[in-house]
Amino acid sequence: IDKDALDAQVQERKIREAAEKAQHEKFAHDMKKNDKLMCLLEERQKNEIKDLNKALIEYQKNFQRPETRREFDLNDPQALKKDRPARVSDTDPRCTISGMQKFMGEDLNYNQRMKFQKEQLREWSLQQQKDWKNALADQKLAEDLHDKFRVALDRKIMEQQRKEEESRRTVCTAVKTFNRIQAAELDHQKELEKVQKIKDDMDEITSLLRGDFLSENPDQAIGPLGKHHVLVDRWKGMNQEQLMAIREFQKEQALENLRVKEQERRRDAEWDRQRVQAARAQLLWERQQQRQDRLQRRELDVMNAELCQEQKAKNIYLKEEEYSNIPTEQYYAQFNTTTR
Repeated sequence: IDKDALDAQVQERKIREAAEKAQHEKFAHDMKKNDKLMCLLEERQKNEIKDLNKALIEYQKNFQRPETRREFDLNDPQALKKDRPARVSDTDPRCTISGMQKFMGEDLNYNQRMKFQKEQLREWSLQQQKDWKNALADQKLAEDLHDKFRVALDRKIMEQQRKEEESRRTVCTAVKTFNRIQAAELDHQKELEKVQKIKDDMDEITSLLRGDFLSENPDQAIGPLGKHHVLVDRWKGMNQEQLMAIREFQKEQALENLRVKEQERRRDAEWDRQRVQAARAQLLWERQQQRQDRLQRRELDVMNAELCQEQKAKNIYLKEEEYSNIPTEQYYAQFNTTTR
């Protein structure tokens, strides 16, 4: 153990700690000094602001009084006492339309006007009562005349209804006779139509039985564009030749499908063979690589063992040299220290 080096390190650490402590104390002293300076500056700034506000208040009190301002008339507490009435008469020139000082029913002679209006309303009421009585009398006279007119009109209507009933009876008799004749003609017409309908039905049944639709004639499905153009609504199915042609074509399709499947099977087999060969080659290459790795690892282990033996021998030789050069007491002290 190098005791001198350890003592030097301890001394350097103490010197470094003392220097750091002195630096921290200096920083603390500077911080306290700056704090005191900041407090003095803040106190000075507060006093300056206070003096400035006091001077401003004195200036406003001496040179900026409220009554000297241009808009003082808007905030004058004595404005209502100093102001004149809104109007002194109904013909006051200040009572303009935009001034909004005079409205309907707010004139100065309101009492006289209300008295005159009440008297006028009373006269209007008396006049209305008189008119109401005259209107009732006129209405009663008109109702009497209306009742007389209704009685006369009812008599005329009853006479007209009696004449209409007589003419209606005559018309009904003529209509019954005409309807009887029309019914007979209609029965005869229906009989003729029934016979004609039976005849037409028999002709239609005969035509359908002998026609191409029920007989399922295959030639009726041939279109106007040629033999290969088929009318779907008249087609009755394929003949034997067409069915045989379709079956032959289906056989050819089946053989073609078998040929394609055989080709796919051969191609899949070839791909499987190639994959197997590639996998076998990959496996052989991996085995060869593993053998080479084992050989390299074995050689490296042998080399490491030789180097380890050489290092051990070198260490033993160096220790022997060191022990042969030191005194006996120091050797035993070092041996005891190493043993502990």
